Amino acid sequence: MAVIIGLVMYRFSAWRTGRDLDQRSTLLNDPALLALTKKMALQLDLPQLKTYIFEVEPVNGLAAPDGRIFITRGFFKKYRSGEVTAEEMASVIAHELGHVALGHSKRRMIDFSGQNAIRVALSMVLGRYIPFFGIYIANFLVGLLAAGLSRKDEYEADAYAAALLEKSGIGLYPQISLFRKLEEWTPKGGGTAAWLMSHPKTQDRIDAIKKLEIAWKT
Repeated sequence: MAVIIGLVMYRFSAWRTGRDLDQRSTLLNDPALLALTKKMALQLDLPQLKTYIFEVEPVNGLAAPDGRIFITRGFFKKYRSGEVTAEEMASVIAHELGHVALGHSKRRMIDFSGQNAIRVALSMVLGRYIPFFGIYIANFLVGLLAAGLSRKDEYEADAYAAALLEKSGIGLYPQISLFRKLEEWTPKGGGTAAWLMSHPKTQDRIDAIKKLEIAWKT
């Protein structure tokens, strides 16, 4: 029963996500960003890299299970205001492309199904022995599992993006500088920006990229 519930929730979530993205997104058409994505496309032997603007305000980038790449309107506004450079925005696109190329986007939806199945099963079991609090414990444990998987994916997508940016002649600095800006934009006092939810610590991500740079130069 728990597995069936998880699969149903997966199907519903995938349908709802796809519908929301279809209804609230437009194709990116910025000359400076298109020039940079063209450089990356050439390195991947692709005719072009289509990117879409998702009409929501939180600063974020995302890769849909169907392979489409999105940046939010809030993120794009920061680019248009000069707070984010074209190269830094290109690093976001490269990162999300990494999630697609490495299969993270599809796997996350499958993981979502499995996690919901585990959550339901744990809630049923723990609820018998720890009334009321059982469901909260189950949610906490599943949350730890999901966060761990997400952090692993982020490191892998960072490495993919770093390699693509380097090969495209954009370099690693925009990726690093954007991480620092994102950390500055994180609300203080316990709040977390959308970009940093279930993500590794910013300095750890920067250190990992710098290690790659050193390895490539040796």
